[in-house]
Amino acid sequence: MIRALFPATFDPIHNGHIDIAERAVKLFDEIVVAVYEMPQKSLLLSTETRFELVKETFKKEPKIKVTTYHGLTVDYCHEIKAQVIVRGLRVLSDFEYEFRMALANRQLAPDIETVSLITSKEHSFLSSTTVREVASLGGDVGGMVPANVKKALAARFAEMKTNGEAGYVASPLRD
Repeated sequence: MIRALFPATFDPIHNGHIDIAERAVKLFDEIVVAVYEMPQKSLLLSTETRFELVKETFKKEPKIKVTTYHGLTVDYCHEIKAQVIVRGLRVLSDFEYEFRMALANRQLAPDIETVSLITSKEHSFLSSTTVREVASLGGDVGGMVPANVKKALAARFAEMKTNGEAGYVASPLRD
């Protein structure tokens, strides 16, 4: 059995992530979609919320298991006995970042392969940063995310407004 890990912050999960996971299911016996708990960037949604949104998204797919993790991705691969890391590529700039990360992971864990799937063209513009920014400005993200995610984003931005929290600030880091 070949188990693949699809790690990301999923802040929030969007249709591009879903496309990559659904295509990876065709290639591997099991996909572990892993929500990263402690990324080096500020998050809009809590780990618990992100986990629940991802879990709800894939509830009907028996080959996808949803978890959370922290620490090095290759260490988590070893922990769950995953042989492959799945990543998505949208644009040329993604390639350089993913290439460096794959090489670093290979240095740390030569037994783990990285497989990069090219995004479907209809999702090539999509990133979690784009979704957050559009939603924060009151735009309709219904064509970018599942309905449960759209609802969660609206609730989070309403909560921020009620609590007097500063508005969403786009992160310069890749997501």
